[in-house]
Amino acid sequence: MQSRDTPPTTTPAASGAPRTADATYDVLVVGGGVIGLVTAWQAARRGLATAVADPAPGGGAAQVAAGMLAAVTELHYGEEALLALNLAAAERYPSFAAELAEASGRDIGYRRCGALSVALDADDRAQLRELHGFQQRLGLAAEWLTGSECRRLEPMLAPGVRGGLRVDGDHQTDPRLLTAALVAACERAGVTFHRSLAARLRLAGDAGAGGDAGDAAAGRAAGAELADGTRVAAGQTVLAAGSRSGGLAGVPEAVRPPVRPVKGQVLRLRMPGAGAPFLGRTVRAVVRGSSVYLVPRESGELVVGATSEELGWDTTVTAGGVYELLRDAHELVPGLTELPLVETGAGLRPGSPDNAPLLGPTALPGLHLATGHYRNGILLAPVTGDALAAVLTGGELPDATRPFAATRFGRPARHRHEQHEGQHA
Repeated sequence: MQSRDTPPTTTPAASGAPRTADATYDVLVVGGGVIGLVTAWQAARRGLATAVADPAPGGGAAQVAAGMLAAVTELHYGEEALLALNLAAAERYPSFAAELAEASGRDIGYRRCGALSVALDADDRAQLRELHGFQQRLGLAAEWLTGSECRRLEPMLAPGVRGGLRVDGDHQTDPRLLTAALVAACERAGVTFHRSLAARLRLAGDAGAGGDAGDAAAGRAAGAELADGTRVAAGQTVLAAGSRSGGLAGVPEAVRPPVRPVKGQVLRLRMPGAGAPFLGRTVRAVVRGSSVYLVPRESGELVVGATSEELGWDTTVTAGGVYELLRDAHELVPGLTELPLVETGAGLRPGSPDNAPLLGPTALPGLHLATGHYRNGILLAPVTGDALAAVLTGGELPDATRPFAATRFGRPARHRHEQHEGQHA
């Protein structure tokens, strides 16, 4: 069992395993979660020979994510720049969903269902009213409803609901369907999957990496060595391993991404299969100071989440976490406790110092970041894929993503043409 304070380790290659460079690519993506997969797919679509290193592509935090596309209802004070990126991502989602469905032959569970944030007591109501004023000042579309109007919209809500905010522009997708579609799209686009953990970043000066051993400190990223001993050479490397992105050996300290794991526990229940829908849209509230949300899927699944726990690498599902989620959800929707509980889970969100993603080139030529998305990884997948594809093909970060450049916590990236030297190494 992993210690809660120690990042997961990789199993080293067996002694005597072959260590020849097995393949060379334009791009190697380290990490096969939603962000890594969307980056690989978009790079391959633009003609780059692309590989992904991950022992189980499609796994990671997406398997326990709720899939809320909540640019407006997830608004937090002081995150106006992130709001602009989230809104751009929400606007991109319909075309992204259509493109991915066509490329993969799979549905991603995208629903334009809207969201409802409600207040359960007078203090919650005052706080929600204040948030509504903030949303209005930013020009966001959110409608205030009385408690009775909330219950007419969602009859299963508790009688004590004091009011709420209706946001028709916040939608949802199913992260498990999304990742399955991205894996299929990558395969169709010719992406190669190396089903092993990346153990170490390779630099151009590493022995066998195509450079002189003495040049490593001033070199460039040149791919990765995997836990099974395979050496993968690449002109450009994208570090997209979620909360584990900061732990890859061989990454110079000056460009190591400052990401941390933030645990979230989630429950999955089964809604009735006949009659009126249990819930028609995402419903969320703050109960005893903790946020709780309920996300109904067309499949009949109801996702309830999520805790937010700073416990290092611990992914234990706890009795306390399950109890708190069910208790708070019951206050919001009393009939919920009659539903079958079919799954519990815990995952690790990749948090950054400002809770926003780190995107694009680092100060080390050939190394890019796509990590730190925290609670918005599913929402930001389309714009992340677009942004990384732009820089991987020699362009700049798009305007919406520029405030989230990978270098904002460290040294500036070298000039763009240096980043793309050796792209076809």
